[in-house]
Amino acid sequence: MAGISTSDLRMDGPDPSVRALRALVALSAGLDPTIETVVCVPCFRRPDYLRRTLESLAGQRTSRRFAVVLIENDASRSESVPVAAEYLASAKLSGLCVIEPRQGNCHAINAAFETAQQMFPNASSFLMIDDDEVASPDWLELMLRTADATGAEIVGGPVFPEFVDERKRGLRRHPAFAPAYDASGPVPVIYGCGNCLIRRSVFDRLGAPAFDLRFNFLGGGDTDFFYRCKRLGMRFHWVAEATISETVPESRTSLKWLMTRGLRIGAINYHVQRKATPTVWLQAKLTVKLLAALPLSLVYAAYAILTERKGTIAVHPVTVAIGSALAALGLEPQPYKASKIAS
Repeated sequence: MAGISTSDLRMDGPDPSVRALRALVALSAGLDPTIETVVCVPCFRRPDYLRRTLESLAGQRTSRRFAVVLIENDASRSESVPVAAEYLASAKLSGLCVIEPRQGNCHAINAAFETAQQMFPNASSFLMIDDDEVASPDWLELMLRTADATGAEIVGGPVFPEFVDERKRGLRRHPAFAPAYDASGPVPVIYGCGNCLIRRSVFDRLGAPAFDLRFNFLGGGDTDFFYRCKRLGMRFHWVAEATISETVPESRTSLKWLMTRGLRIGAINYHVQRKATPTVWLQAKLTVKLLAALPLSLVYAAYAILTERKGTIAVHPVTVAIGSALAALGLEPQPYKASKIAS
């Protein structure tokens, strides 16, 4: 059976106005295009963390064959490419690494899923893990087994923070880090793609690009994606045992970062809801809801102070409400611009 070669990846992006060509920069030997499971890994300036990610994937306890698709989203520095090439050349993992020259969160994720679908036409399951995450040994097997058993089109699992500064362990309960659900079972929706499985049929129904580029620098393209899936009646399932850990550097535990994260979540919530309000009447209802959320957030903050006794947690609902209101005025953070990301 013929394997994948460098000539197989010669495609422009889905937007015809963009002529930037994705470049295949690393490929494992004898890669089989009939593989049915692909793990996608968007990468940006975290080569040391990426090494841990790939080591966790190489150590998965499963008899299922799978490939990895790594997307380097920093064309100028390409720090992830040597790490990806090392693992692919050593036969620890089968797969390929591609450079997506158009920078931004949604560009990288779209490139990952589009490349995986093109290069592996028989693949029915696409998983994703970020380049600062580590998968537990049974992660892939549990995700696939659940999808097969339940028929859910989308499966999610928890991402637990691993703080570089151990003194910040109390932030595990902060909404920025706490998983959406505690127990396994059917759920109405999931919110992030840092630990997910998506069936090919989902992409077929949503079309391309799957992740809306309006969220490219804000983030939240995954939340928008999953809410669109929910509106189409797709089924979601949560696997509490399919855990992933995420390295959280000190810079992401400061009060400034947490408040900015709250503003960003608020902006994402606004845009996701705004897309679902096509009429003037629904837009008016959304405006009223936003105005009501501001005073209500103070009530939630007071309750959080009493129950959690942490100001960083209590301030979260307030910053989310403010972020939604500011987004309605056209003001929002853009943390996924390269200039905003610390090296």
